[in-house]
Amino acid sequence: MRKKGINDRFISDDVGLLCSDAVLPGSAMATLNTAGDYQGVIERFAHTRNFTQISFDFYVDNEYKSLRFLEHWMEFISSGSLSDPSSDTYYFKMKYPDEYKSNDTRIVKFEKNHFQFLEYRFVGLFPISLNSTRVSYQNSTVLKATASFSFDRYICGESSSLARSLGIDLNNNSTLNNKARKDALKSGANELSRVMDSSLQLLNTGAAYRQVDGQVRTGTDSTLFGVSTLGGRSVGGGQIISG
Repeated sequence: MRKKGINDRFISDDVGLLCSDAVLPGSAMATLNTAGDYQGVIERFAHTRNFTQISFDFYVDNEYKSLRFLEHWMEFISSGSLSDPSSDTYYFKMKYPDEYKSNDTRIVKFEKNHFQFLEYRFVGLFPISLNSTRVSYQNSTVLKATASFSFDRYICGESSSLARSLGIDLNNNSTLNNKARKDALKSGANELSRVMDSSLQLLNTGAAYRQVDGQVRTGTDSTLFGVSTLGGRSVGGGQIISG
């Protein structure tokens, strides 16, 4: 992808923002009917879990990176021949699945307050089709690219190391786990506030040393002048340093 002008930052950040439409995944159980174990009863048992394909719509940016990202991902899957694609003798040879499948693609459905959300993580995701993109110069419309993806399975719920350490992974939602999440967020906010207060204190200390009428004064004597912050809080005064 880097050779095609698509860097890691675009893949990790930008292409997700360019996704205009997505669907939450679904699944179904394949079953087997068994008759004869009980008189007059036909039983059904699940033997395989099948996952449906999903489709995403992407806005095409002015550099066509989102469209080229899909094109070259599919091109990489079939580029095992290692020959020039423009050659007359070019042929398709598929890569090994562990080379082109993604195991860390996520869809997060969240509400406006960002606290209620549902996360899906896909394992073994890769594009299987890229729909034809219609280009028209009649009306002003935003160009979109639609691609269908297949995946081996998905994980419903958070699966990060932080979620596992807090005990809130895989949609575990007990009162204790919610309290642990809030305490962790509160602890992080308190630490950030402490760092900001320390930085403000250093700025205030630096402001206590200034030059008045060509003479340097320091904040040791409050009878000569006072130094205050932007909020009006006094942080000391100053005296004239001789010499």
